[in-house]
Amino acid sequence: MAIPYPDQLVFEHEAVQATGIPGQVIRQWAARKKIRRYEGDPRRYSGHGHEYKTMYALPEIQARAQTYRPRSKAA
Repeated sequence: MAIPYPDQLVFEHEAVQATGIPGQVIRQWAARKKIRRYEGDPRRYSGHGHEYKTMYALPEIQARAQTYRPRSKAA
């Protein structure tokens, strides 16, 4: 699979910092195929948690973040 944004791949925690979207929401978008996830280099990041093994294209997350509305919690 060709990577459309090779210079803009970020880890989950970096996407959270850049967009303010919670990491759980980003993972849910990926699970629902609304954004794509990419494999990080396991030799470079071995020993870290899963957040260092999965990468996301920041432009895809930013595009979805424009319409994201957090759920209001029931009182």
